[in-house]
Amino acid sequence: MISRTIASLRPHARHARHFSAVKLPADSNQAQGIGQYAKDLLDGKFGDNVDASVYERVEMFHTDSVMCGISALALKTNAPTILREEALTYSDPKGATVFGSSARCAPEKVIAANASAVREWDSNGTVFGFNPSIPGHDAGEFGHNDFYPVVMAAAQVTGQVDGKKALLAMIALDEIRGRLAEVFSLKSYKIDHVVHGAIASAAVYGALMGATVEQIESAIGMAVAHYIPFRAIRAGKQLSDSKGASAAISTEAAVLSVRRAMRGFVGPKDIFRNPEAIFRFFEPTTGTGKSKDNIDITLGNKVRWGPGPSPFNLILSHSGDDFAVMGMHFKLGLYEHQSAGALEGLITALVNNPELVSGGVDGIAGINIIAYEPAFGIIGDPAKKDPKTRQSADHSMAFIVSRILQKALKTGKVPGTMDEAWMELMLSPYDYGKDALYEKDTRSLMDKITFSHGGPEYDAKYPDGIPTAIDITLKSGKVINSGMVMYPSGHARNTTADLKQILQHKNRLLGDIVFPDRSTVDQFVNRLVTMKDASATDACTLYDFDFNKMKQHDCIDG
Repeated sequence: MISRTIASLRPHARHARHFSAVKLPADSNQAQGIGQYAKDLLDGKFGDNVDASVYERVEMFHTDSVMCGISALALKTNAPTILREEALTYSDPKGATVFGSSARCAPEKVIAANASAVREWDSNGTVFGFNPSIPGHDAGEFGHNDFYPVVMAAAQVTGQVDGKKALLAMIALDEIRGRLAEVFSLKSYKIDHVVHGAIASAAVYGALMGATVEQIESAIGMAVAHYIPFRAIRAGKQLSDSKGASAAISTEAAVLSVRRAMRGFVGPKDIFRNPEAIFRFFEPTTGTGKSKDNIDITLGNKVRWGPGPSPFNLILSHSGDDFAVMGMHFKLGLYEHQSAGALEGLITALVNNPELVSGGVDGIAGINIIAYEPAFGIIGDPAKKDPKTRQSADHSMAFIVSRILQKALKTGKVPGTMDEAWMELMLSPYDYGKDALYEKDTRSLMDKITFSHGGPEYDAKYPDGIPTAIDITLKSGKVINSGMVMYPSGHARNTTADLKQILQHKNRLLGDIVFPDRSTVDQFVNRLVTMKDASATDACTLYDFDFNKMKQHDCIDG
């Protein structure tokens, strides 16, 4: 039924020029529809019609994520190190490999380890759940490019996935989770955003492994019914390993669910229309769901909601250039994504007013950041002006802005262009280390920061952009205004930054932490940026390097 439904659907005429897509209506079995979409895309049923720009963009995100991951391991961060060591105890000759090892291990453990490493710096790509092409697809759920290890593990397990197909699978994974982020806001119900990624991981891993649509449906059903992470993992003033490893743990569960389903375990069916699952539980719907599998849920003599559609239609691109990954945003250094507008405003102020740095820290009387909700309420929280751990500092807008400004003040000069300034002032892992956390000038600048809510004017512009402004008052009384920033460098709708050049700098900055010399860094990065041409055999060794020959560092967290 689902395959016929998908085959019969055509793009809306108003969007046909931009993309071709399948629509999974709210009254269809969307779990099966997602599985069928993943299988059809990866099996070539839609033809080879994905635009080259989409492949290029996902390759950039994948490369960025890998460099984040291996540098986190080089600096001995806690959760990635523990999960990598754990994975290596689960030997499986038909399995996959962790970063920097050729030892085959259980794929779900490898995925947990690699996804944790990729996510640790909170510096890889971000989706804001906003699609200007489709009215109503603006739920604004966050999400990050944490899930590519799912694809690479499946490539290693099967030995039959070349570089181009691996990139296509990453496109599919980002498409599913990105479109879910547009239509259902998990954070509104205190659920962590990684659920959308876990669903996408189950579908894509299953499709690459040859699972049936019904088996993928079972795996998605298990992931949603058994493994829902609430935002308790990121609550509190000082964050734990659970926050950074959330995607890893949920994806481990999703892939384990696929493996169980392929062995015959039957999970909950039609999970998006199940009235007791998170989607209809939090956003109840009524009416016919057009499914014999939807039954009334009876509590005593009271029927709760009964059969009905899911809360949303789901549109998934399969051709052209309008894929979700094209709307995702790069972090040009290590910072929480909602700080990007403030950083762009700060760097703009520095480039346009080079005299700002001449007076040093004492020359600055005050800094006010004007932001939108949720940024104003989350990382502008006064409690976050005293971070005591790296994980808390990278969610403190006060710390992030102060650290970049401190770097500029320390050099006493500012590059003449925005691109040059972004590269010279880029925040690295060392900017969040134990010494940097309590650096005197950074803390002094933090004390001078205040926050203002921009009100409806700012709130209405998010999540289309990251509306932020920064006003810097000098001791002389002069006020330097950045003006409102909407699309900072790295944002999908920014048209001014030389993204490739800045990301090359970031790759090298992180690679220099890992490898003994720049030539080795460039050789490793080149394998990643040219993976579209990799054979299936070469794709299996993409993450190989000698872990024991990495540069030796103390643990960055002390």
